[in-house]
Amino acid sequence: MSKRGRFITLEGGEGVGKSTNVGFVAEWLEAQGLEVVRTREPGGTVRGEAIRALLLDPAPQETLHVDAELLLMFAARAQHLAEKILPALARGAWVVCDRFTDATFAYQGGGRGIAKQRIAVLEDFVQKGLSPDLTLLLDMPKEAASQRLESRLSDRQEQRDRFEQEQGDFFQAVREAYLARAAEAPDRFAVIDAQQSLNAVQAQIEQALLARVTAWH
Repeated sequence: MSKRGRFITLEGGEGVGKSTNVGFVAEWLEAQGLEVVRTREPGGTVRGEAIRALLLDPAPQETLHVDAELLLMFAARAQHLAEKILPALARGAWVVCDRFTDATFAYQGGGRGIAKQRIAVLEDFVQKGLSPDLTLLLDMPKEAASQRLESRLSDRQEQRDRFEQEQGDFFQAVREAYLARAAEAPDRFAVIDAQQSLNAVQAQIEQALLARVTAWH
């Protein structure tokens, strides 16, 4: 029987560099000879990506109710777990995921104001006790993150999605919720100062990975 794989998530608000560093983490683990499955939330499966498109669509003609948003997040997650994450972990692969349930507590909890207890009920129902082994929280002040987001959108000539259109108070609440989650689970979280240069950020990530991988083996 193969040894269960490990589950690593990257979290943080808009513009902190998660997507770039998901690639860095996956490549670092592969260099250690590990099988790595790279994925993202919401999404990760065909149906999950369809839900992602619905969630990110700015669609000004219709407002998505906060409860509908929350339930769609967990619907995509249930499919993601069943189809991709759990089978990968069971065969011994390491899963690296761009956001997971901490994002729901931060965005739908902190940003939208949904009670943590309500989110926790869905977390228990869908995940059945599964939690990441390591969460890398890329953190920076909302003003700096906003500037990076503007630069990225300009470079790629992209429009803001439904979450990126939110105002500063929303993102401050998201950041505070993330930091509160990290404070509640310091053994699982590694908080990364994402305001530094990319090389410095990745040096912090590598240090966190080295500490965990050594302990796990």
